[in-house]
Amino acid sequence: MFATEIYQERRRKLVQQINDGLILLLGNSDSPFNSADNCYRFRQDSSFLYFCGLDQPELAILLDTDSGEEILFGRQQSLNDVIWSGLQPSLQSQAERVGLSAANTIDNLEDVLTSATTAGRTVHYLPSCRADNKNTLGRLLRKNIAAVDKDVSPALIKAVVTLRSIKGKEEIAELDTAADLGYQLHTTAMVMAKEGIYEWEIAGELEAMAIRAGRMLSFPPIVTTHGETLHNHQRGNQLRNGDLLLVDCGVESPLHYASDHTRTTSVGGKFSSQQRDIYQIVLACMMRSRELIRPGIPYRDVHLEACRTLVKGLYALGLMQGEIDQAVADGAHALFMPHGLGHQLGLDVHDMEDLGEDYVGYDDQTQRSTQFGLSGLRLGRELQENFVLTVEPGIYFIPKLIQQWEEESRHAEFINYTRVAEYLDFGGIRLEDDLLVTKGGNRLLGRPIPLQIDEIEKRVVTS
Repeated sequence: MFATEIYQERRRKLVQQINDGLILLLGNSDSPFNSADNCYRFRQDSSFLYFCGLDQPELAILLDTDSGEEILFGRQQSLNDVIWSGLQPSLQSQAERVGLSAANTIDNLEDVLTSATTAGRTVHYLPSCRADNKNTLGRLLRKNIAAVDKDVSPALIKAVVTLRSIKGKEEIAELDTAADLGYQLHTTAMVMAKEGIYEWEIAGELEAMAIRAGRMLSFPPIVTTHGETLHNHQRGNQLRNGDLLLVDCGVESPLHYASDHTRTTSVGGKFSSQQRDIYQIVLACMMRSRELIRPGIPYRDVHLEACRTLVKGLYALGLMQGEIDQAVADGAHALFMPHGLGHQLGLDVHDMEDLGEDYVGYDDQTQRSTQFGLSGLRLGRELQENFVLTVEPGIYFIPKLIQQWEEESRHAEFINYTRVAEYLDFGGIRLEDDLLVTKGGNRLLGRPIPLQIDEIEKRVVTS
């Protein structure tokens, strides 16, 4: 955990922005996968972690914006709990550890909230992606699930996004730690990119590395020779020399801050000339993006410049044609890169997106596009110092999408479908790094993972 004063200051700033009623921050519960006693590894709600830091199930915080009272609600440990789980710190001592003024049993929380709402007080709460939390909120607030979803507090969402978007020095240190272990995972995957290995063997080793470090992965890893499927979790293919192996994975720091990197390696350690051509375009998109990222620039502008770089490269290969700026404006490039350039990173790999993607990535000045491809940009708004984000350009040849667009003659003035047909079995290439927006530009988080083709080939061949 961070120092007590850090959590106290975060809560103080939150209450300053929500100047009426109560703020309810609900922690997560254990999640069973086949019986109540057989659960997935526990992961605390990220906003609860941010404001409290306590990493145990079945906790809640209630902040009174009028009186300043802060109460931790949880379960007192029973003798049976001690027998099965060991003696744990008392609820009161946990409250004191993070500077909360009082502790109460969670069985009393419903009555406290009912008294408040009966008195006409507002209870602000955040949305949840978890069905069990929605059910809990419904019980505590005496609402049905539809009302729980409808009555979330936009003011609280915006306040939390404002605070969590700007990373403190203690958070940046955690993010560097996560990225450093990410280096080890990705360089290990490069070494394993040999003929005869199965995708699941690499995925298993990545998870084992996280567990051996006392950590957990920040999301299920993508390890695939079919990178044209953006989030491919099949992992059943056996690697063959010349395949492109796309590995998109990340790991958490000890305090749950995430890394998120992607590298694409040629199995056996030798990129073909066709693979080199496409790889160099994706790399140019990443490098151009890094030249632009700084406070004050909308990330949508960075995304669009990366897309122009992509089109220039594909133009040189004869895959695209016509006027470059117009091709990007019309969205023709999205045939090859149908996703956005990146997203915020922090306690979540897609930071805070459980609160609503448009709250996190957009604002009153920057609205989400409805255009295919650009609509998938998770972060479009103006960057600020101490934002942390990913840069992840890619080029993919998705046969079904290509077929549909060609049949519709979609963007035929910009796309050379005859030439594209030569790449239908190519797959996909994506590269991704984690960046901190600094006062004068940006810096890479963690140890640099090999990006240049010759560096990657050397690691695979000499291992």
